[in-house]
Amino acid sequence: MAKKISILIVDDEESVRDSLFNWFVEDGYRVECAENAKKGLAILESESFDIVLADIKMPGMDGLEMLRRIKAIRKESIVIMMTAFATVDTAVQALKDGAFDYITKPFDPDDLSHLIRNASKQISLIEENEILKEKVISLENVEDMVGESEAMQQVLKEIESVAQSNASVIITGESGTGKELVARAIHANSSRRFFPMVSVHCGSLTESLLESELFGHEKGAFTGAIYNRKGRFEMADSGTIFLDEIATISPKMQVELLRVLESKSFVRVGGNKEITSDFRVICATNRDLKTMVEKGTFREDLYYRLNVVNITVPPLRERIKDIPLLVEYFIRKYCTAMNKPLITIEPTALKRIEEFPFPGNIRELENMIERAIVVGNGKKITLKDLPLGKTAVQTTTESLDELEKNHIYQILLRYNWNISATAKALKVDRVTLYNKIRKYDLKQIE
Repeated sequence: MAKKISILIVDDEESVRDSLFNWFVEDGYRVECAENAKKGLAILESESFDIVLADIKMPGMDGLEMLRRIKAIRKESIVIMMTAFATVDTAVQALKDGAFDYITKPFDPDDLSHLIRNASKQISLIEENEILKEKVISLENVEDMVGESEAMQQVLKEIESVAQSNASVIITGESGTGKELVARAIHANSSRRFFPMVSVHCGSLTESLLESELFGHEKGAFTGAIYNRKGRFEMADSGTIFLDEIATISPKMQVELLRVLESKSFVRVGGNKEITSDFRVICATNRDLKTMVEKGTFREDLYYRLNVVNITVPPLRERIKDIPLLVEYFIRKYCTAMNKPLITIEPTALKRIEEFPFPGNIRELENMIERAIVVGNGKKITLKDLPLGKTAVQTTTESLDELEKNHIYQILLRYNWNISATAKALKVDRVTLYNKIRKYDLKQIE
């Protein structure tokens, strides 16, 4: 069923509002009215409208100022200006400020209907473009699934098998193995591929921020909440929501998440209206959730709700056969991005890469190749271009943050990711170390 276009009419003349309201309702549009710019903006803060028809001359705030404010809070709204005093200057200014068009009073009903139909077509084109853009992004990420090894072929079979269902999926694997790419491949091969895949990195958000991010919030719900905001579950309607680092969410959020998964409904923070959304959930973690369930740190009922299907992404050391393909892929990717001639890699350099342990997996390999292309001067990547002398997260900068990141990673490896021993060696407390691991995305491999 086609979407019902919504129109907000803002005019200080009651006769104009009534006439337009009746015309548009009869034509099948959803219509609301406001008698001045201030009330019109208040309505727009609480809900969005596809088209806003605003008079230029109104008491208090005029239509041009309202137009500028609309574009600040509802950039996607199409605004058509109305005036009985049309001049070239006001028309040009309205168009400069983002108006779709303008129309003069008294209105010709046919002209106005034609203008609204054109605006409706524009809205449809924008929405189709967004859907296509999401599809292209998903398909691009599917192409990133490079691998001929038996381990990766098994993953690709599992993706194909699960994609067409609506089953919840947990993707497990070490940090840097490409779990989000697997999630995007599942989405891109599903019946939901024409709708958005919305990603949330749970580990980077506090409990209160994560709640607002997932469920949205109402204006005034907390300090800084000056507008209503949709949550990720609402944005993922008809599509997929990807919850990365699911093991990091708090007990309170585990309860909230379980309720949403069971009812497919939720309430925005600070609100009381129940919102429903048809989404598919895919999660990822580098931790052993079953062990966390046994220890009581992750809810058993939530675990079984999420873990309908489990896909394990192999570490790079278990897919050495794929390394030459990945190296070639990353060379092409970064040569193209940096507008450099396509280069190759010396056999001795490739052999050393194949022997490297890669604790950071594909992410570390990608960083290594990117760095080699940046620092290398020849037509080939050589041994001297590769930072293979130490097992550290490779970067292309030498900022204090990067130096600290590499140092912490080295010490974590030295103490086999023993947090207490590492914290003692670094002379910091465990909380500080956990915060640093989260800050620099140095996730523990369990």
